[in-house]
Amino acid sequence: EVQLVESGGGLVQAGGSLRLSCGASGLTFDDYAIGWFRQAPGKEREGVSCISSSDRSIWYSDSVKGRFTISSDNAKNTVYLQMDNLQPEDTAVYYCAAVPRDVAGLVDYEYDYWGQGTQVTVSS
Repeated sequence: EVQLVESGGGLVQAGGSLRLSCGASGLTFDDYAIGWFRQAPGKEREGVSCISSSDRSIWYSDSVKGRFTISSDNAKNTVYLQMDNLQPEDTAVYYCAAVPRDVAGLVDYEYDYWGQGTQVTVSS
């Protein structure tokens, strides 16, 4: 059974940083594209960043480019999302997702497996 577990969320002041982790089990990590998504209250889920399975190519949404950094540690079956210069508009529940493909992009319906989410709250 594929399981994804996010951690690292919390409350931070504007301009601060957090690092989210997505631990994966029940899958061959190297065969899966991984994505980070977020959903704020009353808003649709938004793709934030993703990483391919083959060469670990990376994509970011325009809203986080230059502030967020995605990385992976294949030995630990973990993908990280380093979030710097956080702003109140980054407040949301953050989810990681996986799909057994090379590339899935920032579209949520392309992903098969989802974690339970971790809350990120940025105060002004």
